[in-house]
Amino acid sequence: MRGALLIVLLVAGTVAGLLWGQVALAPGALWQGLATGEGPAALMIGTIRGPRVGTALGAGAVLGLSGALFQTLFRNPLAAPDILGFTSGAGLAVVVSIAFGLVAPMPLVAAAGGILAALLVTGIAWRRGHRTPPLSIILVGLGMGFFTSALSNFLMTLLPQAEAAEAQRWVTGSLAARDWGHVAQVWLPGAALLLAALGQARLLETLELGDDLAAGLGLRVEAVRRGLAGTGVLLAATGVAVAGPVPFVALMSGPLGARITGATSVAGRLLSAAGAGALVLMLADLVARSALPGIQLPVGVMTGILGAPYLLWRLSREMDRGKL
Repeated sequence: MRGALLIVLLVAGTVAGLLWGQVALAPGALWQGLATGEGPAALMIGTIRGPRVGTALGAGAVLGLSGALFQTLFRNPLAAPDILGFTSGAGLAVVVSIAFGLVAPMPLVAAAGGILAALLVTGIAWRRGHRTPPLSIILVGLGMGFFTSALSNFLMTLLPQAEAAEAQRWVTGSLAARDWGHVAQVWLPGAALLLAALGQARLLETLELGDDLAAGLGLRVEAVRRGLAGTGVLLAATGVAVAGPVPFVALMSGPLGARITGATSVAGRLLSAAGAGALVLMLADLVARSALPGIQLPVGVMTGILGAPYLLWRLSREMDRGKL
């Protein structure tokens, strides 16, 4: 029943995203534009705000789902792809492709960067003969994130001014000038990866019982972990490919979605995280493009403003529990 609340919030947020901005639309004009495809509202919905809202919903959903996967897999609320450095690795790959003029599909470039960052993080944190503690992976991931962000900024200093400005907006996280191609770019692979994640939910539930018991039940623990991590990285890369390495959406969405819906099963938590991620990114973009008259802030600035206090609060909670 509480899951319906998240659906209502998503519908209300979508309507608000279509109505409000630098130019506000009346509800009647919105309905006319949707029903007839005519009038100024039709242009606003079909060309300007519709694709932007659709991209925000899709990118937020895949980032939220990725965060919930990693948080459940590592049993740590700080284990999100933006904290682990995977999204910044995907962002670096895109900046490299811009800097060197590489011609390749953006989702593939972002996915390659995210996977490479994940391999580097796990390789550096790996301990021979012992299971790597999640905290070690998180700390190495933080370092990887700082390194890839610094390298992205360095490469941007080598670009011509116009390309550097475009890359800077992208690295910050932006949903400006999105079209229906971007919507398809995030929704089509996102839907396939959502089905893959839900198909792995039972395996993730078994892992939550503990590695020894899961292995006793016949689960190939390490292979399952690698499969789940791969799905999470691809989800994060899918969001990064259309929105840039937007900070903190993946970190906040899992706990927020579970709080709204009260979901307890793994599949329920994953779905609620996807819904919460879509809601967070869409509302953050709405505020970013309408809060200051005449100025549209990158959505990454707004999620950073929202997410930084949450990260500090979460760190204090984990320290109080003795987990840091």
